[in-house]
Amino acid sequence: MSGLRIISGTARGMRIKAVPGDTTRPVTDRVKESLFNILADDVRGSTWLDLFAGTGSIGIEALSRGAEFVRFNEMNRLAIQTINANLEITRLKANALVAQGDAFTLLRSVPNRSFDYIYIAPPQYKEMWSEALQMLDENPDWLSEDGCVIVQIHPVEFKEIELNNIEEVDRRKYGSTILVFYERKTGE
Repeated sequence: MSGLRIISGTARGMRIKAVPGDTTRPVTDRVKESLFNILADDVRGSTWLDLFAGTGSIGIEALSRGAEFVRFNEMNRLAIQTINANLEITRLKANALVAQGDAFTLLRSVPNRSFDYIYIAPPQYKEMWSEALQMLDENPDWLSEDGCVIVQIHPVEFKEIELNNIEEVDRRKYGSTILVFYERKTGE
């Protein structure tokens, strides 16, 4: 899959590398463009945690569109190398932190900062998205007060999850991908 590119912003049109092998499933341009159209100007100046970062495509798109900072978290060594290479290609490394580690270990730890956006696009069909979401619900300080968690999964994976601190606010379907948006619950 050599068609990975940055859609808009300072790195617009730049081609980025895919992770070798089939361990990651890069987001399609259609889904990525739809996501950033929904977020629009809110991306500028925002902070992101790209939790299962893969190629880094989402976080790099956010940086290209003016995000202040992105932390890329990824377990796979080849993906880490790919993210670093893609940050070099796009010249966006200055506002990024690439961390190799388990997403669940990270989410269980005490947050050292909160993020405006937390993007969850884990390996499919393993219930990892719901586990990550439940951990965020138990440890919501990873998310800023008016922040948003975005889950990217296959529609057959989706299920309603009982949550205490965050709630679903929107859901969009694009072919074989859905994006589910969650925000912190406000005091009733």
